[in-house]
Amino acid sequence: MSSSLVFLGHSTVLLDLDGVRVLTDPVLRRRLTFLRRVVAPVSPGDHSDVDAVVLSHLHHDHCDLRSLALLGREVRVIAPEGARDFLRRRGFQRVVTLKAGESHRIGAVTVTATPAVHDGRREPFGPRAAAVGYLIGSGRTAVYFAGDTDLFPGMRDLCPDLDLALIPVWGWGPNLGPGHLNPQRAAEAVARLRPRRAVPVHWGTLFPYGLKLFYADRLREPARAFAAAVAARELPTEVRVLAPGSGLTWQL
Repeated sequence: MSSSLVFLGHSTVLLDLDGVRVLTDPVLRRRLTFLRRVVAPVSPGDHSDVDAVVLSHLHHDHCDLRSLALLGREVRVIAPEGARDFLRRRGFQRVVTLKAGESHRIGAVTVTATPAVHDGRREPFGPRAAAVGYLIGSGRTAVYFAGDTDLFPGMRDLCPDLDLALIPVWGWGPNLGPGHLNPQRAAEAVARLRPRRAVPVHWGTLFPYGLKLFYADRLREPARAFAAAVAARELPTEVRVLAPGSGLTWQL
C-alpha cells in the first residue's frame, strides 16, 4: 500500500493517506491580493473530492476565502483556535478548531495541531487567531505540515517516526519577515525532525506584481539551497524538490 502527495504550489499540498484526501492551506487562484501565480494554474482534479482542509493560520496566502469557496461551503475545515467565527461568518459551517496538542479524526487519519512560531493575525483588520502546524497520519504513515513557523524547541519531539515533512523554505517575495524559515534554518528543522523524506514548500509560486524580472532567483534558488544545506549536514533524510503540479508516492 502507498501514500501520495501532489505539490500544488506555495503551501498547498494534496495528501492522500489511506484513501483520505487532505488539502493544506489551499491557494488555488491565479491572483491573490498583490501577488500573482507565476507557475501553471492548479488543475481542478487536484482539489476535487477533498475530505478535509487544514489551515495553518489566517494570513491571506494560507487562508484564501475564494479558494476555500471553490471546494464548497460544506468542506470540512480544520483551523487553529480563534478562526471558527471568522470562517463560519463566511459560510463555512463544518469548522473544527484545534489548539496545539489537540486532534481530530477523519476516517483512518488523525490530524493533530502542533506549535508554530508565527504571528497568525489576518491583516490588516482581521482576527488574531493562533498559528499552528499539523501532524497528519494513520497507523501506517505520518506527515508533518509545518505551515509557517520559525524553529522551536519542541520540534525535536514532535514525532519519533516521521515519514515525510513539508518544510517551508522561503516566502512570496524578495525578503523574509519574522516567523519564517530560510533554506539554512529549514535544514536545521530537518535535523531536529529526522524525517525519512522532506519536501520544500512555500517557494517558487507566488510573487508580487512587477518584481519577478528583478528577483527571479528568489523563485528558483530556495529549494535548491535547502537541498544543498541538508546534504551538507549529511542527514539521512531524502529531499525531494517538486515543481508545482508534480507529486510523490511512498510505500507504507
